[in-house]
Amino acid sequence: MYKNRLVIILLFVVATCFLSSGCAWFQPEKEKTAYDLAVEGMDEFKDGDYMYAMEAFQKLKDRYPFSKYAILAELKIADCHYHRKEYEDAIFWYEEFEKLHPENEAVPYVIYQTGLCYFEQLDTIDRDQIPAQQARKIFEKLIRYYPQSEYSKTARQHIKICVKSLAGHDFYVGLFYYKSKHYKAALERFRSVVRDYPDVGVHYKALQYIPLCLAKLSTQKG
Repeated sequence: MYKNRLVIILLFVVATCFLSSGCAWFQPEKEKTAYDLAVEGMDEFKDGDYMYAMEAFQKLKDRYPFSKYAILAELKIADCHYHRKEYEDAIFWYEEFEKLHPENEAVPYVIYQTGLCYFEQLDTIDRDQIPAQQARKIFEKLIRYYPQSEYSKTARQHIKICVKSLAGHDFYVGLFYYKSKHYKAALERFRSVVRDYPDVGVHYKALQYIPLCLAKLSTQKG
């Protein structure tokens, strides 16, 4: 009987402690400010923890859409996707940033990064060349609108690589047609290499095949 009373008294004391002092176990976590989330996101980003960084930036954007740090969050979400090689998502966020903040000083960087998302997907000359086409288009846009930007200098080097890939692809297709005895289609491809890509070296090979195609076509007619 005594033990039961003691247990009841102890339970009463513990309950009173929780109710009167507002025990820390039951206190909700203090909500982080926009600044806190920005710092957290940047720290995670610098450490290469892009998933956690993205979570912090997304919270910042959702909870504080009108904060001065919201623009930073939008940009860094795009950067996180880029570093995770999630290029389609990165392109979406970069393009949204440019659309929403066309006068922002980060726009040259954003355009460059958009082009880089395509550039990173360049493959061998026998594969689809859409990434090369898109990267070239966006880098040329960057140079056109921001010729003095530090990113334009690097973009020019990337364009050369894109053009060489495109030229190599056209020559590759032309050679395929030639070997398949589709000389008219081959001739068109070789001529396009000479016409569209005269300064990347591949046109020399194309020039050698043009008379060969013409000779084959002449033989077929005869």
